[in-house]
Amino acid sequence: MHFPIKASMAVCMAVLALGAATSDRAFAAEKKKLFLSMSYIGNDWQAEAANMVKAMAAHKDFVDKVDLQVQVAGPNAQRQIQQINAMVQQGAQAIIVYPISPTALNSAVKNACEKGVMIIAYDAEITEPCAYNVAIDQEEAGRVTAEWLAKKLNGKGNILMVTGVPGTSVDTLRTKAAKEVLAKYPDIKVVAEAVGMWSQAVARTELSKILATRSWDQIDGLWMQVGCYTANTMQIEAGKKPDQLKPCAGEGSNGGRIQMLPANSEVEGANGTYAPMSAPRISYASPPYAGGYALKLALQKLEGKEVPKKITLPLPLVTNETIKYCKEGSWAEMSQGCNAFPPALVPNPGWFASIYSPETPEIGLQAALVGQPEP
Repeated sequence: MHFPIKASMAVCMAVLALGAATSDRAFAAEKKKLFLSMSYIGNDWQAEAANMVKAMAAHKDFVDKVDLQVQVAGPNAQRQIQQINAMVQQGAQAIIVYPISPTALNSAVKNACEKGVMIIAYDAEITEPCAYNVAIDQEEAGRVTAEWLAKKLNGKGNILMVTGVPGTSVDTLRTKAAKEVLAKYPDIKVVAEAVGMWSQAVARTELSKILATRSWDQIDGLWMQVGCYTANTMQIEAGKKPDQLKPCAGEGSNGGRIQMLPANSEVEGANGTYAPMSAPRISYASPPYAGGYALKLALQKLEGKEVPKKITLPLPLVTNETIKYCKEGSWAEMSQGCNAFPPALVPNPGWFASIYSPETPEIGLQAALVGQPEP
């Protein structure tokens, strides 16, 4: 019995289509199911870090290996616990976490680990022993910056402190370490303290409240987890000259870094206070690439490679002596040590500039800006 040629071709096409569909399903099944669990996101750093996680997942080396889903709990530990439990139920193989608390998630994390799910936190830590952690030494960050400020003030003066997101290990450890340093200087007085939520906008609001009862002339220096750019801007708005700016120990925002450059520097796109001022500063940051690196490590672990339980990232410190302008922001240029970007490329002064790591060549400037990986 013979099939007509057209019928035979139809059968062949159907078989090929079925085979292709089966192949596609098998291919899709090979993708690792990863989740990103974020807590508080109301600042530039968190948005940038999320961009870099997404960019890492989209890189050509990983895009065919990763199915990444993102969920945001807000500053609510119970909601983040519920979301992590749901991720486990949905078949997560690894969960990259920005934890709202170092301890509140521990039971959910332990439950996930017992079901074979890798939990890896970035920047803020999780204390459950089965979790992996990727972060700078937050105590070192608080200590080094407070020591710089104390020495800059010759051990005496009135300072303002603006802290971060309450309850996170990042805020707790930095603030504790800074206060321990400042306590060694009896002639340094913390005359006001405010919660800044790692936000330039919140920093402005809180500084405005403080300045309602005192003037800039009554303040000698500032220790701020985020807000030095804004504090400098507010001083200029109040009539201070760039050479009158108070020393500020604080965040690695690009606006703050640009202000640190020598006042006569040529900077593409400089405008208003987003411009070189020789502002006296030490600038540090939790690097926003930490989340992207955590995703890369999670994939390595799922592929059977050994990954350390705790990875301490280098603390990116920049002073007026080490500030270096990036003209283009290319990977090659960043690898040579530049650490401040043109406002023409980075229009948001609150954007964080510590984006380079030799461990993450997959993600650079465009990853941090818009979530696009390196070619």
